[in-house]
Amino acid sequence: MPDRKVLPLAFLLMLLSTLRAFSQTPANPAFPPIPINANEDQVHKAVALVRAGPRLAPQAWPDGARVAVCLSFDVDNELLWRRKPEPVPLSQGEYGATTALPRILDLLDRHSLPASFFIPAMSAALHPRMIQDILARKRHEIGVHGWMHENLASVEDAAQEQQLLTQSIEYLTRAAGKRPVGFRAPAWEFSLHTLDQVRKAGFLYDSSFMAMDDPYELVSNGERTGLLELPINWIADDYPYYEPDSSGSLPDPQLVFDVYKGEFDAAYEEHSLFILTLHPHISGHRSRIQALDRLISYMKSKPGVWFATLEQVAAYVKAQHGK
Repeated sequence: MPDRKVLPLAFLLMLLSTLRAFSQTPANPAFPPIPINANEDQVHKAVALVRAGPRLAPQAWPDGARVAVCLSFDVDNELLWRRKPEPVPLSQGEYGATTALPRILDLLDRHSLPASFFIPAMSAALHPRMIQDILARKRHEIGVHGWMHENLASVEDAAQEQQLLTQSIEYLTRAAGKRPVGFRAPAWEFSLHTLDQVRKAGFLYDSSFMAMDDPYELVSNGERTGLLELPINWIADDYPYYEPDSSGSLPDPQLVFDVYKGEFDAAYEEHSLFILTLHPHISGHRSRIQALDRLISYMKSKPGVWFATLEQVAAYVKAQHGK
């Protein structure tokens, strides 16, 4: 008989967790399923709300760099447990503010690197010192990440969603002393109304979608929006690997390091963009911050790496394309 590879237990746990998540996720009536007998027009209409438009990869990165690297942090902390605010889970999120964020800022200081921090307004309200500590470094960016880390696809009320966005912008503007220019949807979800509201708010860029590896423009119902997308993806995110709620598919930080390294290496070869998305309360633990330290050191060892905030990348891409 031919040899059969046994699936690692961690992979099986991840698969079970994914299946459980899909089985427990209710259908959103605002986004009905595409029927199996749909015709071509129905399919086009069903997917038309937000699509990938023109690719906006620049001809070259600043100073001839081969790759642009953005380190980004979604500072969700306790708000991930807001629907069931029990003391022990809340403390797991609180770790992100009390211990992990200072540890991450110290790491970035040691490497003299910038980063982008996307913060729900009420996460900042729980820990006002976070924004002060981030801005004290004078090289980091604060971006909008919702009011209460709400799932926008579940709000189902355009006026309420608009109010939440307006409040979030106003709160972070007061706290940071500067209006944020970047938006990353909380829970990485859009409603029927989100794109239009984000456009009208005048953001320089969005970072919530996954249709390309390069920067691109969002298109809605066949029309160009003028909104620059700096794409994320789950492979370069820490939540699927480490978070206990997702069964921890890759609990060994070395394995996670290998995944991130592979993504960076490919971006380096393609002269493209590498955006890493981490959560302080997840990746700010001791063994995991060590793996991040090794990854940063590895990327810095390569010639021609431009470390930048998403704001800096967005401004550069816009300038290159005359927008």
